[in-house]
Amino acid sequence: MWCTSCPRAGSSSRADRSWPSSSKPTAMPTWSSRPREDQDMNAVTPIRTPAEQALIGAYTAADGSGGEALQALRAAGFQRFEMLGLPHRRVEEWKYTDLRAMVREAKPLAGTPDAATMLAVKTALYDLPRVGDCRVVVLDGTFAPELSDIAKLPDGVSVSSLAEALVRRPAIATRLAGSAMAQANVAFALNGAFLTDGLLIEIAAGAEVGHALDLVSIASNGAARFITSRNLLLVGEGASAGIVETHIGPDGLDYQKNSVLQIVVGDGATLEHGRRQIDGDQALHLATLDAEIGAKAHFDTLTLTTGGAISRSQLFVRFAGEHSTATLRGVSMLRGKQHADTTLVVDHAVPHCDSRELFKHVLDGEAHGVFQGKIIVAPKAQKTDGKMMSQTIMLTEGPAMDNKPELEIFADDVQCGHGCTCGELDADLMFYLKARGIPHAEAEALLIEAFAREAIEDFGDGPLAAVEELREAMFGTIAEWMRTRK
Repeated sequence: MWCTSCPRAGSSSRADRSWPSSSKPTAMPTWSSRPREDQDMNAVTPIRTPAEQALIGAYTAADGSGGEALQALRAAGFQRFEMLGLPHRRVEEWKYTDLRAMVREAKPLAGTPDAATMLAVKTALYDLPRVGDCRVVVLDGTFAPELSDIAKLPDGVSVSSLAEALVRRPAIATRLAGSAMAQANVAFALNGAFLTDGLLIEIAAGAEVGHALDLVSIASNGAARFITSRNLLLVGEGASAGIVETHIGPDGLDYQKNSVLQIVVGDGATLEHGRRQIDGDQALHLATLDAEIGAKAHFDTLTLTTGGAISRSQLFVRFAGEHSTATLRGVSMLRGKQHADTTLVVDHAVPHCDSRELFKHVLDGEAHGVFQGKIIVAPKAQKTDGKMMSQTIMLTEGPAMDNKPELEIFADDVQCGHGCTCGELDADLMFYLKARGIPHAEAEALLIEAFAREAIEDFGDGPLAAVEELREAMFGTIAEWMRTRK
């Protein structure tokens, strides 16, 4: 059992995971010094891995369907990906999740689901408990109205296909371009390069959505595919709503998924967002949340990760208006040889805003957890209050945990702090429970559940009825993980 953490510079205690500050490499592809005949002797050419070559070939062979706005987004994403390639351990923000080494091949692109696939998935959805009254389904990256409860949408809420919306309203492509933090990210660029569909969700100004919207993104069974999807959520001024994303897929299938949720929270609005990542046991999932928060607004997001073989959850949050609050929290429960990376950046670009980040990790077997968190305070962002914490429990000797919390503060009138802890279950508490006749396994389960629930119990501390539904969905997923733990 080992853990690395750094409260300031983010360096690792393992020699093969750190670079001297004077020789840290820049974020660029691996290069070969062997010149081609049409280059001079000092030029270099990039070495493409088989996965990168397959992705470039897939983009080149694409049929070019969709309107001009969609094609422009694809071209911009591909240009960025072609320049950077898959990230590797010499890229600082990817040093613990080496995609170049992890992704040996790129799966074929997912196509439009046929009728047989729709029928099979419709049957599978019956086994997935609902959250709220309205379910919206994305199947293999494509909006599936046949599987969705469109007729049950609450007043003030509209849902449509993102690809169709771009044809009708090409101006929304400006929103889809993403923040500066997202634009610099390779996973976001890769999503844009192969973007085909997703959802446009609009909540009208002043609307009060009492029950959570249940957004389900499901990967179908059959051949493994590379799935991309993007959802754009626009919360109008003064509106309040709760949504929960659930990402699921079949076990035993090594599909690859790249999902993006872009959120704009209007002035005075409140949004509670929950996300359950319970993908199949061999899946690879890169997920990006890119949020912009207006003035006097409140944003609360909770991510629960229990599925997938390799996963990375990226959260980019930017304060665009004063006197707003944001709470980012997550629980990762990993076992076997699972690898889960949580990377977040909170950009305090304006004054008088508060942010809180709390992430819990429970590691079993030989699992590997990663937490990279950064709070940026701009020079004019006075009166900023930001706190960040990562806490880990390791259940055996085999897991590994990398922590890298960071602060970048350019203002002087702020209150900011961060920390991280790693350890085993409290031996005194275990003795206390067992001394009262509670079996070892049950006592252990009680302590683990209590540890994880701490990040969830005050989630969405507000009047929305949807919040309770979101919390119960999270608790149910944790209980299922504990029940099936071996």
